[in-house]
Amino acid sequence: MRASVADQRIRSLRGPKPKTDPWSAHGTLLERERRPNGAVERAFTIFLAGSECPFTCSFCDLWRWTTDGATPRGALPTQIASSLRSLDGPPPDRVKLYNAGNFFDRRAVPIDDVPEIAGLCAPFSGVTVESHANTIGNVTVEFARQIAGRLEIAMGLETIHPIARAQLNKRLELSRFDGAARFLADNGIDLRVFVLLGAPYVPDDESVEWTVRTAQYAAARGASMVSLIPVRGGNGEMERLEALRQFTPPRLSQLEAALDRCVAAGFRATAFTADLWDVDRLTACRACRSTRIERLRLMNITGNPQPPASCGACDGA
Repeated sequence: MRASVADQRIRSLRGPKPKTDPWSAHGTLLERERRPNGAVERAFTIFLAGSECPFTCSFCDLWRWTTDGATPRGALPTQIASSLRSLDGPPPDRVKLYNAGNFFDRRAVPIDDVPEIAGLCAPFSGVTVESHANTIGNVTVEFARQIAGRLEIAMGLETIHPIARAQLNKRLELSRFDGAARFLADNGIDLRVFVLLGAPYVPDDESVEWTVRTAQYAAARGASMVSLIPVRGGNGEMERLEALRQFTPPRLSQLEAALDRCVAAGFRATAFTADLWDVDRLTACRACRSTRIERLRLMNITGNPQPPASCGACDGA
């Protein structure tokens, strides 16, 4: 993909990139996760090291954990096999292969490695990989047929705010997202969607509203899982936009409000969750921060509204 002026600006503002070993995964995470039917799965996420995503989104910080150049052949199966050996006891229900990019980008996931990756996924009833909507197609269906379990694709929708969506440098039209969602549904493949809280160019006082609208948009198009992700700073571009008052770091109270509204919306076929990765970075009252985070964890795992946290020192910050 040819670099645009926006690509060049965003990349120029980045800090130093840590050296990444393509033969070693960045880490793993074993967690409990609620599905739309109420079942709680044990999900094992492997954070893979591989080629950087060709889409230079303004908000992204995942480039830090990618390699320079294409992923070497054999590297991903090595990372996956090593990570699976670290598991104790019976295999979890689901494995998530998150490569900080697009699973169907052949610079990131060499085609010759796909059969071995599919074989390594055999013990799991669910397999999740991430992809930009633009790389969804026949290769997606081919991979779904190669694995023993059911495939789920995690796609970033980010926001449907018309100005923000055009400025994110994601190169994603809503029509393309809609088409990819229909394609997955027609082929029996599940859809997980990432939605941003605090998307740049969305006014702070409208942030929760547009997060909820975007989450409901995804649910209406068949998403079985929708994750609300607070935008993180630290990539240079977010700091530039913050200085221009085009970005306000999201607050914990906003994440609470967005999840409350999504859970109350009545989309029975969709599980809405708040992404609590780096949640401690969100601005919040020190007195009630831990209580509010625990409330979000309970809503994530139960899907049920929880009593609001009360704090005499704040209004939720």
